[in-house]
Amino acid sequence: MIIGSRIDGRLIHGQVANLWGSKLQLDRFIVIDDKVSESDVEKSGLRLATPASMRLSVLPIDRAAKQLKEDRYKSQRVMLVAKNPQVYLELVDKGVAIDKINVGNMSQTDQTRSITNSINVTDEDVEVFKELKDKGIQLTAQMVPNDNAKDFMKLLKEES
Repeated sequence: MIIGSRIDGRLIHGQVANLWGSKLQLDRFIVIDDKVSESDVEKSGLRLATPASMRLSVLPIDRAAKQLKEDRYKSQRVMLVAKNPQVYLELVDKGVAIDKINVGNMSQTDQTRSITNSINVTDEDVEVFKELKDKGIQLTAQMVPNDNAKDFMKLLKEES
């Protein structure tokens, strides 16, 4: 059911929708974000970015966890998309089985430091990534499907 899990601050956009959607032959994107799930404007933008051949769900964390654990999407090929690692830690802590997360894009802010050109993290993010790894989740960095996937935890270590 869960074919991919991605961290991308932009959520659904051309790169995710077209390149990842096609490569993984997805049926549905599930954007997991408490704030975005309450914003009609943001949901409309995400719908516009999603190819017509794919479905889109925009859910708060609790509802996403419940529906994923109930196997609501078991007949579909699904990619989860969230803005940060904290969402995935919360999902895993609520019993959602996730074995791999692709770290794609985390925007730069005054509180972040750069790991790659497109991945910027806070100290809190680093701690959450360590927790996810300790739970047996493989973390990779890969912008587009044709790029080689890199071990994200090695990139974190190289940065420190």
